Amino acid sequence: MASFPPRVNEKEIVRSRTIGELLAPAAPFDKKCGRENWTVAFAPDGSYFAWSQGRRTVKLVPWSQCLQNFLLHGTKNVTNSSSLRLPRQNSDGGQKNKPREHIIDCGDIVWSLAFGSSVPEKQSRCVNIEWHRFRFGQDQLLLATGLNNGRIKIWDVYTGKLLLNLVDHTEVVRDLTFAPDGSLILVSASRDKTLRVWDLKDDGNMMKVLRGHQNWVYSCAFSPDSSMLCSVGASKAVFLWNMDKYTMIRKLEGHHHDVVACDFSPDGALLATASYDTRVYIWDPHNGDILMEFGMVRFWRIDEDYPVQVAPLSNGLCCAFSTDGSVLAAGTHDGSVYFWATPRQVPSLQHLCRMSIRRVMPTQEVQELPIPSKLLEFLSYHS
Repeated sequence: MASFPPRVNEKEIVRSRTIGELLAPAAPFDKKCGRENWTVAFAPDGSYFAWSQGRRTVKLVPWSQCLQNFLLHGTKNVTNSSSLRLPRQNSDGGQKNKPREHIIDCGDIVWSLAFGSSVPEKQSRCVNIEWHRFRFGQDQLLLATGLNNGRIKIWDVYTGKLLLNLVDHTEVVRDLTFAPDGSLILVSASRDKTLRVWDLKDDGNMMKVLRGHQNWVYSCAFSPDSSMLCSVGASKAVFLWNMDKYTMIRKLEGHHHDVVACDFSPDGALLATASYDTRVYIWDPHNGDILMEFGMVRFWRIDEDYPVQVAPLSNGLCCAFSTDGSVLAAGTHDGSVYFWATPRQVPSLQHLCRMSIRRVMPTQEVQELPIPSKLLEFLSYHS
C-alpha cells in the first residue's frame, strides 16, 4: 500500500507578497473569449517585460519603470490608465535604445513570446554572410512572437519595427526559445508536432526540423550552455535533443498526462517539467533519472519537501521569472498580469560550489570523480 508524506498545513505556509498588477483594458461589451494572456516574458537584460494582452496585441513596458510605478501608485495598474502611462516609443532615432512602452499589433492571436539578444562574435552558420539583409549589433534586442496561424514574427524591441516574418509551421506556434549564447538561434514548438530551428543571423533561415513528437508540442527550453534542448507535449512526451547534431538524446518517462512546460536550472544539472497530472518532476537530464517530485502552483526549494510560499491566482495560464529571479509574473484568462516577490534566501556555500562544478561537468563526469559517496550524491542532487 502506497504511503504519502504528511500534508503541510496551509496556514503554516507564508503567502507571497503581491508586487503589482497590470489589468488589461476591457470595453463594456467586450467578449471574454479572445482576451487570454497565453504568454509573458522578461528581456534577458531585465530592460523589458512583455505579455500578450489578448486578441492580437503584445504590450512591452520598461520593467524598471513598471516596478517604480507599483511603488509610487500601489499594486493596481490598469494598462490604459493615462495617469500611470509609461513613456511611449517615438520616431526619434536618438532615443532608440532608451526603453519605451510599445503596443505591437501582430495580426493574429499571440500564443508565445521570446526575447533574444545578439553577441556579434557568434557568427551565422551560413557561409555567404555578405548577403544578409540584417546585421545585428551588440545592443540589438529582438522579440519573437508565435501566432495562431503558424507564423513567427520578429520585432526590433527598441523601435517596434517588424524585421522578419518566418513562415513554415502549419499550426499554432505554442512556444519559442532563443539559445542563451547570443547566436540568435531560435527554436519554435508547434501543434503541427514539430520543432523548427531558425538562424536569425542568416535572415531567419530555417535550419532544421526536429521530429519525434506524435502529438502537439507545448513547450521547449535550451540548457544554459545551448548544447541541449528539452521539448514537451501531449501524450506524456518529454524529449531531450543534442543541438550540435540536431539528434534526439533520449525520451524521459514518468508523467501520466500531457506535459506542458519545461525549464533547466541555471547550472544545467537539473530539468523541471510540469504536467496536467498536477506534478512537477525534477530530472537529471544527463541520465534521465527523476530526482524530485513536487505539487504545482507553489514556490518550492529543491532541498525541501514542502512549498516555501503560496501565491493565490485564479484562471492562470502562464508564468515567468524575472531575469534576476526576484519576481514571478503570471498571465490570466482575462489578459491581465499579476506579480509576486519570490522568496529570497541566501544560498549556502555548498550549493554555490555545487552549481559552479555542475556548470562545467555533466553527471557522468561527476560520478567518475575519486571522492566520497556522500559528496557524489550531493553533487548529483541526490541529497
